[in-house]
Amino acid sequence: MKLTPTTLGNRIEALDMLRGFALLGIFIANMLVFHSPYMYMDPYTWFSTPADMATFKWIDIFVEASFYPIFAMLFGYGLNMQYEKSIENKMPFAPVMARRMGVLLVFGLIHALLIWMGDILFTYALMGFIMIAFVRIPKKWMLPLASFVYIVPSGIMYGITYFLNKFDPNALMEGYADIHQIERSLEAYAYGSYGEIFSFRLSEWLTYGLPASLLGVFVILPLIMIGAGLSKWKVIERAGELKVGIAIVTVVSLVAGIWMKAAPFIGSPSMDAITLQTQFGGPVLAIGYIGLLLLLYQLPLVRTLLRPISKAGRMSLTTYITQSIVGTLIFYAYGFGMYGKVDVATGVGIAVGVFIIQVLFAELWLSKFRMGPLEWLWRKGTYGKVLPNKEEKDRPLS
Repeated sequence: MKLTPTTLGNRIEALDMLRGFALLGIFIANMLVFHSPYMYMDPYTWFSTPADMATFKWIDIFVEASFYPIFAMLFGYGLNMQYEKSIENKMPFAPVMARRMGVLLVFGLIHALLIWMGDILFTYALMGFIMIAFVRIPKKWMLPLASFVYIVPSGIMYGITYFLNKFDPNALMEGYADIHQIERSLEAYAYGSYGEIFSFRLSEWLTYGLPASLLGVFVILPLIMIGAGLSKWKVIERAGELKVGIAIVTVVSLVAGIWMKAAPFIGSPSMDAITLQTQFGGPVLAIGYIGLLLLLYQLPLVRTLLRPISKAGRMSLTTYITQSIVGTLIFYAYGFGMYGKVDVATGVGIAVGVFIIQVLFAELWLSKFRMGPLEWLWRKGTYGKVLPNKEEKDRPLS
């Protein structure tokens, strides 16, 4: 007997809705990198117009570093669901999950090297291999252990930057902007051939992407573990039953998260404030967003209005990869060549507009098929057989 894929009948629609919202937020944040050499700027001094600065401030506080944690936690949530399904059905988990992560690793490498260097799938795959063992941690220990793995390294990092900033407030910020890399980015992405873009993208991934993936054990792995821990407690499935507790956590997380996310704008930006913002404010605000969306999802009208977004979340791999394809085609020289030529607000508008099209596409696609095209390839690689992808009209989404 072999482990089989999740069917429509045992999907959790709220989980797909959260994935959809996470993908929208990730796209808005990534758009800064798609259309400009954002990685090498000091964004707190770079933007010259009030409109650009206001839009960046909105993104930095409410979006940046607060949506990828949602996606990472949901990744862990789904992984634990698959683990518990294998236990319930007395089927092997590790071999199937290893194949699943292996296929995801390939998707990540293709994405990072041929499309966009800001890939996260490679990191998820690496952490997924570790989770094959870690998902077995008992539920009473998962959340405390995950919190420890995240807080200790991040706390040490924050402490170092805090004391260095007290010693010399300007030292850490002096090299924050890299003019040479900004010029190289413009030369490659705005004016280069595909070969030149590939070469520069490869160097970026080897310099920044690959090390970030390896350091994911201190950031992405504990977030995935938190998601797995929440799954063990069935928080999403029991959201209606736990709404009072979720409401308390939501209010505290939203207030604390926004306060920490606004830290660089209170006074002059400093590296310790930026560290507090990204390492702690981002995940805390993410928890607030999850709680808020789960509470809203208990209302039938809201559930109906948000259902299309759940379709985009249901085919999250396809949605994520196509965002990169569209983003690079719009801005890179081998496409429309708009790199470095749009303002921040226009970038946000493009992200929202493309996502709306993706939601409509997902609605149309899933009216005919059971899963997205890349999801079908992923599952085919995982289970080693051709899976049916035609939608069964009489089966509810649930």
